[in-house]
Amino acid sequence: MVTAKVAAKTAAKTAVKPKALLLHLGLNTVSPAAYAGWDGLLAACEFDANDMAAIARARGMKPTVLLGKKATRKAVLAAMRSAAKALKTGDFFLLSFSGHGGQVPDTHRDEPDRKDETWCLFDGQLIDDELYLELNRFAAGVRVLVLSDSCHSGSVTRAGNPPPPPPGQRYKLIPPGVCQRVYTAHQAFYDGLQADVAAASAKGVIDPDAALSQVALSVPAAQAQQVVGSFKTSVLLISGCQENQTSLDGEHNGAFTEKLLRVWDHGRFSGNYLSFHTRIRAALPPSQSPNLFALGPAAAFLKQAPFTV
Repeated sequence: MVTAKVAAKTAAKTAVKPKALLLHLGLNTVSPAAYAGWDGLLAACEFDANDMAAIARARGMKPTVLLGKKATRKAVLAAMRSAAKALKTGDFFLLSFSGHGGQVPDTHRDEPDRKDETWCLFDGQLIDDELYLELNRFAAGVRVLVLSDSCHSGSVTRAGNPPPPPPGQRYKLIPPGVCQRVYTAHQAFYDGLQADVAAASAKGVIDPDAALSQVALSVPAAQAQQVVGSFKTSVLLISGCQENQTSLDGEHNGAFTEKLLRVWDHGRFSGNYLSFHTRIRAALPPSQSPNLFALGPAAAFLKQAPFTV
């Protein structure tokens, strides 16, 4: 006769463990052909991606790392869609990006600055609406962590160029003039991307940045979901700076990634995502204050230890 204790042990052995997939992107340069002759030279972004991958390996996970020329729109979207198909409820996906942030005109909504923020991939920009559409392709109950060490600073761009960065550092932001030239040269492509996202969304596209900017750091995940819209996936996004700030690139790591690694302390950090973000934010100057947003049913996710599968 099988006792309850034996049955419990058998069930524990046969239980399927959560699966983890990780994608780390780092770009020290972009293709001038895709960016109106601008190569966007940075120094530490590929170090950032490799250092984030090292965290995964130390925790027994096998990451995918796309650096420089390999971090194309096609490769990144393919990797995300493959992960979305492979992961089920309870699984974990980590996406990190280190590189330039940019902007293209928003062609479909009425947000005040009429701008969509972007990640600058090697052969073209990934628009924020595309990113959020891809995140919402993941199954309900999948935990998605996004770490973005880049600039998405609409207010700074509208106000003109930021002051010169400290010696040995660079801003992770496309200069406004380059933004305009890139969009002018590839307007049909970027307008078409926004139209494709709108067509793919049954309820119309949520403008994530405009909505997220209304959510204070202390707002619970449930309220953030109410402001941003319905996400079936549990998503945490920690970005390198506020909307009106810029992220800095250094010699070995970006400022945000450097402080993240220091707080993580080779896995000795003790706390959850909320305290993790608080510690990283406290380690940076007031001119660069990382944001934390929760989308979908992420209340339990927020209370987990970082990088938990």
